[in-house]
Amino acid sequence: MGVIGKLIGGPAAVSALGEATRGVAEVFVPSATKRMELSAEAQMAALRQLGEEYENPSVGWFDRLVNGLNRLPRPLLAFGTIGLFVYAMMDPLAFAQRMVGLNAVPDPLWWLLGAVVAFYFGARETHYFRNRTVRMPQGLGATETAAPEEDNPALADWRTGG
Repeated sequence: MGVIGKLIGGPAAVSALGEATRGVAEVFVPSATKRMELSAEAQMAALRQLGEEYENPSVGWFDRLVNGLNRLPRPLLAFGTIGLFVYAMMDPLAFAQRMVGLNAVPDPLWWLLGAVVAFYFGARETHYFRNRTVRMPQGLGATETAAPEEDNPALADWRTGG
């Protein structure tokens, strides 16, 4: 060790000086690695909390009632639309009167109904899209094997050094 080593005070002093410099630098520019570690830690904590929330699902009467009510809108809309066609054929005058009544509904109310229906079905579609399982087609993935080496003349020639 030369003159600089004697001035600084040896390897331990150099190490302490480096740590101090890094500490001062992190005051002005936060450590990107530390930030990523903290972000990953927070995300894992949130996922653990979400997992614990759904570990023991409730199956009480109220939960069954709400699940049943959540399944009603699509069949009611489908059968209700078919019912409107049947009603129009059975009693055209009464159907026309009801449609005139619907024509009196203001446009903002129609927009509100459209938003409610769109958000309901959009939320369901998003839920099923996020929780889908991806299935690999037959013949792909881990069961597929590589072609035998004998079928590759260039590779065989390269291995023999020719």
